[in-house]
Amino acid sequence: MMRPKIAIACDHRGLQMKNALISHLQKKNFNVVDCGTNSEDSCDYPDFMFKAAEMVSKKECLRAIGICYTGIGSAIAANKVLGVRAALAQNIEQARLSRAHNDSNMLILGAGFLPQELLFPLVDAWLNTSFDRGRHEIRVGKIRSYEQQHH
Repeated sequence: MMRPKIAIACDHRGLQMKNALISHLQKKNFNVVDCGTNSEDSCDYPDFMFKAAEMVSKKECLRAIGICYTGIGSAIAANKVLGVRAALAQNIEQARLSRAHNDSNMLILGAGFLPQELLFPLVDAWLNTSFDRGRHEIRVGKIRSYEQQHH
């Protein structure tokens, strides 16, 4: 059986969190694709978020995780990529609901705002929650339809 692939990306402010997550995800039997950065030198988050989001868009990875200081810029960048529904989550319930209600396929984290002790439980909740479908499928369908008509 193939291990599910997950892309992970960060800027310099998210490097420590990204490295901790890579190890955690590998222990959970994910095949992790590291999209960078791998340095604490100042860099631009869109370069790395686009790379991870593209892997989801092209179905090369099942999902992706992006990390910067606030998560806001990374979410904005990732959501420019066709087919990506990136959700910034600051607590477990937001992470869970982003999957259950929005079928998010990219999780965005703010390294400066997420307590370390929440990191693994939040990511695990996101990974282990399935899309509820039903009325939510209609809403996500409208997003997909709009996106396809305007790209």
